[in-house]
Amino acid sequence: MMMTLDISTVQAFLLVAELQSFTRAAEALGATQAAVSMKLQRLEATLGKRLVERSPRAVRLTAEGTNFLVHARALIEAHDRALRSEQSARQHLSLGISDHAAGPELVPLLARLHAVSPQLALSVAIGFSRNLLESYDRGELDAVIVRQEGSRRGGEKLAEDEFGWFASPALQWRRGDSLPLATLARPCGVRALAIRALDRTGIEWNEAFVGGGVASVAAAALAGLAVAPLARRVAPAGLVDIGPARGLPKLGSSKVRLHSKVSDAGKLAALRTLAATFRSAVTGG
Repeated sequence: MMMTLDISTVQAFLLVAELQSFTRAAEALGATQAAVSMKLQRLEATLGKRLVERSPRAVRLTAEGTNFLVHARALIEAHDRALRSEQSARQHLSLGISDHAAGPELVPLLARLHAVSPQLALSVAIGFSRNLLESYDRGELDAVIVRQEGSRRGGEKLAEDEFGWFASPALQWRRGDSLPLATLARPCGVRALAIRALDRTGIEWNEAFVGGGVASVAAAALAGLAVAPLARRVAPAGLVDIGPARGLPKLGSSKVRLHSKVSDAGKLAALRTLAATFRSAVTGG
């Protein structure tokens, strides 16, 4: 009897392998963890090979699993190419991501989205959470990943970030002097958070650098120009949180949420994958 492979089962294997988590793979598929585990067991039974080593803390591929990964990717790529050849038009997904929420997760997010939904044409806007939510409310964006703004509720929680005062170790600043700040312009919520905290504790500050994006704000901090209020997750290597040592006020934390009104099945699947990949990148599994 000739052996055949089920496409959905191979897709589940790829998600488990790339997200290194049955939980995240289940989120991406909109299924239960038990259902994903059963798919993997069926695939292993079909191939007669153990593909995955399971432990309470980690999911790792066996040597045979690593070898099969190459063939699994090729199979899914061929499957997707065949589907695309039958589609007259590509779907479009417009996504907004807060600059302060994007961080190093942006690369794996885009890579994973393209891998599982290559038929989707993506447009990504990076900006302020408030502006992106306004665009989303006007129907200009399919979905947004933003920091929780004011009393706004709803959406799906992806992460909770702790903030700190990040600066180069070479920064020359003493308590009592005006604190040089590097921030985004208004209406940046992180800028407002930092200024409120400084004013509340009576620490004098000056706006030494205003950047057009988080990358430029971080660059100013790395160059020793100023202190940047940043989430620990997005602060680049080379910056240190000087807050505790210099007596700066705590900035607390902020939730990152995904808001979406998408109903199309293909777009929903892409957004489930996006959410699972974000969580996996943030938590490391």
